[in-house]
Amino acid sequence: MLRFSLMILLLIALSINGLAQVQIKLFSARPVSSAFFRVSSGQYQLEGGGKKLTLQKGDCLSISCVNGSLKVDASNYGSLSCSSFKIYGDGGENKFSISSGGKSTPMRNYSGKISCFASGTNIILLNSCSVEDYIAGVVQAEGGSRQNQEYYKTQAVLARTYLVRYLKDNQPFGSVVSDDKHCQVFFGITEDKNIMRAVLETKGEVIMGGDSLVIESAFHSNCGGETSSSEDVWLIQQPYLKKVNDPYCTHAQNSRWERQVSVKQWVEYLVKSGYGGPVNDPAIFGFLQEKRLVDYSAAHFSIPFTRIRSEMHLPSAFFSVIINGDSVILKGKGFGHGVGLCQEGAMEMAMEGFNYRQIIAFYFSGVTIHDISETLLPRGLLSMLNSVQLN
Repeated sequence: MLRFSLMILLLIALSINGLAQVQIKLFSARPVSSAFFRVSSGQYQLEGGGKKLTLQKGDCLSISCVNGSLKVDASNYGSLSCSSFKIYGDGGENKFSISSGGKSTPMRNYSGKISCFASGTNIILLNSCSVEDYIAGVVQAEGGSRQNQEYYKTQAVLARTYLVRYLKDNQPFGSVVSDDKHCQVFFGITEDKNIMRAVLETKGEVIMGGDSLVIESAFHSNCGGETSSSEDVWLIQQPYLKKVNDPYCTHAQNSRWERQVSVKQWVEYLVKSGYGGPVNDPAIFGFLQEKRLVDYSAAHFSIPFTRIRSEMHLPSAFFSVIINGDSVILKGKGFGHGVGLCQEGAMEMAMEGFNYRQIIAFYFSGVTIHDISETLLPRGLLSMLNSVQLN
């Protein structure tokens, strides 16, 4: 029993530190009731409903969910019904494309295997692929094309760090990341050779704090010239997520924005949020935020800027309130939550000759970059280890 338990612990540790595969929930931002699958290259095996089919390049599947059951129409093979099925590569270089709808909807390209489950009237699609394929896809989705190589390396290390920390905060088996902005945006694999090279040149590298744990590798589009401390946005203090004055992003695309509402709308919003002061003098509501602050205030009332941003769907929480006659102009800076790395600032730093290690050190205080094998075991894994009885 002791030998068996130790073997299990060793395999768990290797699976985490090796981090060979990741499982991604596809099209997670919306319900999926039908899907279309096509083999792009190689050969695949489909198993489900007591059947096994061999799928060649160009073969297609139409997938729908009817009364809690999957209906699969396979070109050249007929149809089958089942509650779940899996499609996996049969050796060689295997790739497929899939859409969340019919064959006329845009297709995304993937590697690895895919599992499909019925969930009520919807379909759950899970893609298992190599971590490096996933990281490269995230870098493509988050950073776009034609960026400097050092920026790509920066984004790759951040994406890998985020993934490892996410797994560390969940059970080591059955962990699934989504492909939308709630985790990291992933629209499938990329063919961009520069991105793939950046991922391979930083393979296995993650960012660690002073406690040798991977950090919360937060990033956003543009900070407007000053990043936020984590406690000012998420109420959780992290020693490496402190305010940073950022001169690199201030002329970028997302560095400035403006919104306009009427004074009447602004007052109604504040009253709904708890404001009980005078309303006849609009000048009361003017507020300058030249440096990032936590709260907007009027009279004796205050409300977090982050709350206003969320409820009014604003680009950032870094804005001033300017009264102009019967209008309120929200004059803002930046795009996103403002914590951690500023992507447009990092892009400019890379263009100016900074390498990815220098860029990461600029935005995250007191961190180091190491191979994933040098990190401490995850909390979820430690809990599992502590619960195992070695006898």
